[in-house]
Amino acid sequence: MMTLSQADMNERLQDYGKRIESLGKSLGLDYYPVDFELVPNNFMNEVAIYGLPIRMPHWSFGVRYIHQLIRQSMGHSRIFEVMFPGNPCHGYLVNSNTLAENTLVTAHVLGHADFAKNNHLFARFAEMSGTNIVEHAAAQAHRIEQAVKNYGQQRVEALLDAALALEPHVDLDQELHRPLYPTGPKPAEHGPRAGDDPFNDRFRHLPGEAGPAQASKERRSAPIPPRPESDLLWFIAHYGPELEDWERDVFLAVRHESFYFYPVFACNIMNEGWATYWHARLLREADFLPEDLYLDAVTCHSNVVRPFAGEQQAALAINPYHVGFSMWERIVEKQGMERARAIRRDEDDFGFIRNFLDAELAEKLGLFVYETQSDDGVKVIARDVNKVREAILAPKFNYGAPCIQVGEMKTDGTLVLVHDHTADGRGLDLERAARVLQYVHRAWRRPVMLQTIDSRGSPHELRSGTQ
Repeated sequence: MMTLSQADMNERLQDYGKRIESLGKSLGLDYYPVDFELVPNNFMNEVAIYGLPIRMPHWSFGVRYIHQLIRQSMGHSRIFEVMFPGNPCHGYLVNSNTLAENTLVTAHVLGHADFAKNNHLFARFAEMSGTNIVEHAAAQAHRIEQAVKNYGQQRVEALLDAALALEPHVDLDQELHRPLYPTGPKPAEHGPRAGDDPFNDRFRHLPGEAGPAQASKERRSAPIPPRPESDLLWFIAHYGPELEDWERDVFLAVRHESFYFYPVFACNIMNEGWATYWHARLLREADFLPEDLYLDAVTCHSNVVRPFAGEQQAALAINPYHVGFSMWERIVEKQGMERARAIRRDEDDFGFIRNFLDAELAEKLGLFVYETQSDDGVKVIARDVNKVREAILAPKFNYGAPCIQVGEMKTDGTLVLVHDHTADGRGLDLERAARVLQYVHRAWRRPVMLQTIDSRGSPHELRSGTQ
């Protein structure tokens, strides 16, 4: 078999890519333009770990990078592509991949691009966060570098410690650009307001009556927050008593990026499955591909959709490519492509798994619920499809983070955080929670307390910044 030079491979990849795009559009794929770029493996690792091609610098990304390198050295993780939705989309391919692998990845990225443009959740968050997140993140990274020059590495890093520790703690039911709380007096909850009833208005002002006290109560400002607040990044950015403007901007920038990333998180199984379905179909129908390249690409596809790695006979975590691809294949086969496109448009992983992973398919895929034993072994505890569904979805609730809310901001500036463990269904790792509380205190600069329970359900109150 003839060995191709890198230039020849790139030229052929560009040709195959254009023809695959033409084929995809003829089959109904609809997406914003995709800018493809071939990059070295180390750059691909950085892009995957940072989540964006350029992002604000922080030590935690370096830790993740080292972890990724270790996983790769052990054969547990290989990154074939990274794709960023937007207009245009950005698709990165590893230049050391084979021609067959990058041909498959090109088709895979087109599936992602179609999903991102046409899924309602992606569309909603794109409307709020914009379609130029790569440029936004680059500008923010530049501002962070300028802040380091102006205020010092230690101060900027301490602020980023807090902001990135709270990255998933946003209220996704709110708008990205939401107004502040009302600043007017809190209205009376019962009875007519002053001026509504002349008799009652005069009665409240009679000597000896409780009129002045009542009027004082009505003039009292609404508490902050007026109700439990789940968007910790937004609250600290706007109500942190001693934050400077540049510090507030950092919190809001992290929040902006968190909104951008949420659809990718919430649609992971659907999105990867859809892209995998389409790369398989496009390769199958691309009669212009040489037979040897097609066979190599099919082998790559088989490795991508394996339910477990290496020589293992079972897996303790699902492969989203495997589960998603199997579900989409079944939906298209039984309900047709138009129905599949409607599901792609309307659902996220919660609706997708609950509505379309049935008992027959769960059994076919060998899915089960397990628990760990004291001897580090595992025990299968359920194969019931309802329990399987909820076990798959459990890590996705509340952006994968504990449900923490701002309960109160006291008059001295003390911040009271409350862990809603009833909605969360779990306790906290107290050591980790105390560390995050320290980060928050450095930014808030007033006492911070957290009311929670531990892993056994016992109540605890953690404090930071108090004597």
